[in-house]
Amino acid sequence: MRTALPLTTLLAAGALALSACGTDAGAGTGEETADLATPLKVGVSPVPHAEILAFVDDELAADAGIDLELVEFTDYVQPNAALDDGSLDANYFQHEPYLAEQEAAAGYDFTAVTPVHLEPLGIYSERVGSVQQIPQGGQVAIPNDPSNGARALQLLADQGLVTLADTGQASPTVLDVKDNPKDLELVEIEAAQLPRSLADVDAAVINGNYAIQADLSPAEDALAAESPEGNPYANLLVVRTGEQDDPRVVRLAELLASDEVAQFIEQTYDGAVIPAAG
Repeated sequence: MRTALPLTTLLAAGALALSACGTDAGAGTGEETADLATPLKVGVSPVPHAEILAFVDDELAADAGIDLELVEFTDYVQPNAALDDGSLDANYFQHEPYLAEQEAAAGYDFTAVTPVHLEPLGIYSERVGSVQQIPQGGQVAIPNDPSNGARALQLLADQGLVTLADTGQASPTVLDVKDNPKDLELVEIEAAQLPRSLADVDAAVINGNYAIQADLSPAEDALAAESPEGNPYANLLVVRTGEQDDPRVVRLAELLASDEVAQFIEQTYDGAVIPAAG
């Protein structure tokens, strides 16, 4: 049975949960029946991740013999911290570049189990109707975390608004903008706050999940959006390294890669969310 817990409840119960579960939970070496009988606690962003896992829990999990417990987070920092400290068994909210950035910065040792979906990043505005109409000297807000900031800069470059220096394997930052013909002011804002910034800037590059929560669609409302072709930003099911063979995780990964989940994503989000296998 699915249960959504607020972050404060999760953190308050973290120590008790760890002492009760010891080191056996998610180890993937115990009896399969015992492991499957234990709910799998997964940290998720509210949209679309929690909605997708709610569909799995309601429609598919019982037949697969697993029970999901969903824990919702509204930022991009706490789900990895909670996974690292054992408060979660898995999380599902991030793409590979962000995961790599977080592992390097915080020393996490995580494993991506399977890609699930892509949320195209989009350029949105309440002031102009096209990318070309963004004014000279205009303000454009982008995510302030390195991986999504680099992704936003690449989208701006793809639209001809800026030119980026060749950074090789390194992600570009605002310091790597070598040509800015409109002299745009690039304002770095925490990703969750970007939809709220639309009233104050000429345009904002917004992550798909936060766009959906703000009733914005990459397909209908964005001035421009990422192409899904060859896109490395699929959102992943992630666990602590060594726990990817936990039978509950294996079964959840199989469900997330199923035709049923792909159909749910396609029918529910109308192009704003794209199945990774699609």
